[in-house]
Formats: sequence, C-alpha cells, structure tokens
Amino acid sequence: MALERCSGRFFLVAVSGLALSACSPSASTAVPPAANAAPAPVSAAAPAPMVTGLPDFTSLVERYGPAVVNVQVVEGRRNTGRSQAPGQEDPFGDFFRRFGIPNSPNQPQPRNQQPARGVGSGFIVTPDGYIMTNAHVVRDATEVVVKMTDRREYSAKVVGIDDRTDVAVIKIDGKSLPTVRIGDPAALRPGQWVVAIGSPFGMENSVTAGIVSATARTLPSEQYVPFIQTDVAVNPGNSGGPLFNLSGEVVGINSQIYSQSGGYMGLSFAIPIDVANNVRTQLVAKGRVTRGKIGVGLQPMDAALAESFGLDRPRGALIGTVEKGGPADKAGVKEGDIIVGVDGRRIESDIELPAIISAIAPGKDTTLEIWRDRNVRKLTARVTEMKEEGANSPSEQGSGGAAEPASLGLSVRPLQPDERQQIDTDGTLVVENVEGPAARAGIQPGDIILGVNGTRVKTAAELSAAAKRSGKVVALQVQRGDRQFFIAIRSE
Repeated sequence: MALERCSGRFFLVAVSGLALSACSPSASTAVPPAANAAPAPVSAAAPAPMVTGLPDFTSLVERYGPAVVNVQVVEGRRNTGRSQAPGQEDPFGDFFRRFGIPNSPNQPQPRNQQPARGVGSGFIVTPDGYIMTNAHVVRDATEVVVKMTDRREYSAKVVGIDDRTDVAVIKIDGKSLPTVRIGDPAALRPGQWVVAIGSPFGMENSVTAGIVSATARTLPSEQYVPFIQTDVAVNPGNSGGPLFNLSGEVVGINSQIYSQSGGYMGLSFAIPIDVANNVRTQLVAKGRVTRGKIGVGLQPMDAALAESFGLDRPRGALIGTVEKGGPADKAGVKEGDIIVGVDGRRIESDIELPAIISAIAPGKDTTLEIWRDRNVRKLTARVTEMKEEGANSPSEQGSGGAAEPASLGLSVRPLQPDERQQIDTDGTLVVENVEGPAARAGIQPGDIILGVNGTRVKTAAELSAAAKRSGKVVALQVQRGDRQFFIAIRSE
C-alpha cells in the first residue's frame, strides 16, 4: 500500500513538481548507492507539443464586433402553424423555416394572425452601408431594421436575394460605417480556430468559438455551396452572421445547423465568403445572379467504380447523363466519362463540380480533363447560362420570393438531372418551402409537383399560370416517394 501511495505521489511530482521529499527515503534509512552502480539511463527528450495555449479573441471582437449587426424583420401575415401572442417575437421562426421542420396539418391555427417577426444577423462590408446576410432571413420581409452595437437603428432595403446560395444583400444609408475584412476560405484547414458573432435568440453581439471540422461539405438540396463545417455554437438568430479566422478576416456566413433536437448539436455550416462575395457583386450590379452550366448529371465515385474504370483511387465526378445539345455534349463528353479536372483544378469528388462550373461566367470556354478508356484527355466546353426558375431581386419577384402565387403558400425549384435520375420521376419541380394553405393541405418539402387539375406542368411559370386559372381550389398532382396522388389546396 505504501508503494502505491508513493507511486501516486511520484506521478504528481512529475506533473506539478511538488512533495518530492515525501516519497524520498529518510536520512536514517537511506541506503547509499553502490560505488560501482551503473549510471541511470537517459530518457529520450519529450516531443515538442503541437498545440500550445488557447487563443484570446478579445482584440478581434473589439475591432470587428461593431461591424456585425442585428437584423430584425417583419413579414406579411402568415400562418406558421404555431400559436403566437400578438406582438410576441418568435426567435425560433427562422430556425423552423430554414431547417425543414414541417407544420402539422392537424395543429390548431391562430385565428387572428399578426405579422411574423424574426431576427437574424449580418455584417457591414462597405462604409456606405452594404450588408451581407442570409436570404432566408429577409426573403419574405416587408420591413427590415438594422441595429448597430452602439444602439443606432437604420431602416434597410433588400438589394437582392439568391436562394441557391442563401445569400442576400441589404443596404442602409450611412457614412464611414465600421466594416469587416474579407479573408480567403480556401486557406482554411480542419482544426483551425474560428469565431462567430451574431444574435442567437436575439442576444446581440454574442461571441462563440470553435474549430473548423471540415471544408467543402455538400448538404442535401445545396449543390452550389461547398460549406465550411465547424463546431462553433450557432443557434437561431446567428443566421447571416460572420465566421472569422484568427486574423480577424471573414471567411464565411453562418447559415445552417444539423439538429435532431431543435438546438445546437455541434454541427454548424457556413457559406464560404468567396462564394457569397461573387453573389454580392452580381446582386449589387444587376440585381440577379447568373450561373454557368455544361449540361451533365453526376454521380459519386466509389472504390468499385474507380477500379472498374481503371482509376488509381476514387476521385473525380462520374458523368451519369449528358444533356443533348448542351455544352458538354457539343464538346464530346460522354456518359461514363469522369471529370478529374477543370481549368487545371483537380476534381476530387462530384460534390465539387457544380459550384465550380456555376461560378464560371456564361459564354466562357472551360477546359475539362476527362478520364476515358484509362487515359486523360482534354475537351473544351463553352459554358452556357443556367436558367433560373424565379427571379433573384425583389423588383422581379416581389416581397414573397416564391416562384408561384403567394396565395398557395409554396415555393418550388427545378429538379437537377441527377436528382431526377435518383428519384425516378417524370416531374421537373420539387417543393422547397410550404406555409399557409399548402401546409394545411399537407404538401411537404421534397414533394414533386407533376400537374395542376390533371394538366402536366414542367416549369414554375406553367404552375403559376395553371394555378391562377383554377380559381380558389387547386388540385395538385404530387409524387411522394413512389406514390402519386392529388392534394386539393384552397388558396387565400
């Protein structure tokens, strides 16, 4: 027993350098070392620590915190499916709408609906008042108010919205406003510290920190954003706020979290700032975003496929379909080709390609490195413009932001070729968001819209026109999984 205690103390000595004499033999019982005793072996030097200390974020927050703003929005009267007292702000509204938690069709609805109120975050990028935030924060706003850290308040105008990337630009009238610095998200590496500033649950200028968990993450229905994954605590109200590196540069916009409980669970996702800045430039210049396409459907590579095609390892983007007459078809791309590079940039997986191609200006030539017949060959494709279903600016789409009549309470987007292949459907429109009449009728995000009152529709414009012709009750033909059925919606 004494030996065990002594060993324990000896361990503490190694850590703290205390109580050495407590375990040493006393002077009366000490045994002198033998004269011929061999010298004790010299232990190898301990390796230098790879991580030393923790960062201090105070200077970063003091310098750039004033450029982070609280974004408060008032939306038109809507049915969220959840009771709310008149005038009561609902900090969870942004979260539930963004993360796809459906309203229950059987849930009692409030009789006297009040305008919905929400809160988000943003950051100032120019001294004259251009602010970046998330599209889902201001998409349905009829009024936007920006609050500064010094309690000044400004009425803001929505300059433009891009739903594909969830980026929006708003503008306040100001001069010499504090701004952030823009960084390079390509330099981020997993394990690096990052900092978020925002307004979770309306608590303005809250600071949270964590590390980069991964880069270039692709989420379901989010093909055009290579997200930065972090473990920074992000909650409803953080949406649209900046993600900083330790140099005080904004590297992303906090946008989404993964949660099974409705709260933060350690998985947060930010839009890389280079993607967002490209959107901002276009929205400010022309109020809309143009994207390139080459007309291919993709599927992921795995070890078995890589071996069958003679690749050294799973890499590249496997072409599953080629749009007839599209840029890739004209360039000579074939089904079964594997794109392993674009303009000298290596392609490791299919999730990288959509974001890279969409960022190329329509009309430009791009060089595709193709793996075919166990050899690499280069083909040149002229990128064309991706046709957007619905507009990107408030002047074109109104305050609702939906591609269909607001009275139905739903918005759709076109299905991508690879999605249609996976779902096995003849439909071309998928439901993204539902509310009001559509939610009450039982329409769900992910439903495929096939037709209206027995007439097939393939575009948002056709859906809108058919719904208007139908009067107050619209019968939507819907595919959900492998089932097809009609759902009647009584429009408002």
